[in-house]
Amino acid sequence: MTPLDKGISTANVLIEALPYIQKFAGKTIVIKYGGHAMLEEKLKEKVILDILLLHSVGIRPVIVHGGGPEINSMLQKVGK
Repeated sequence: MTPLDKGISTANVLIEALPYIQKFAGKTIVIKYGGHAMLEEKLKEKVILDILLLHSVGIRPVIVHGGGPEINSMLQKVGK
């Protein structure tokens, strides 16, 4: 992908996201982050960049730990 193609792709994503950015600007949103998303380095980097983008456009992200695999393991241990 050329730098121009990458720039066009980024612009298209931002154009598509603009109505949501406007709708949620100034609002607090909760992001459940955990499990497999915390284990893959590439995915972790993308999640953090997305959170930074939300913050930079005026959305206030709050991140909570998901705990999916750990919760499932504990539920199996206690027979639930």
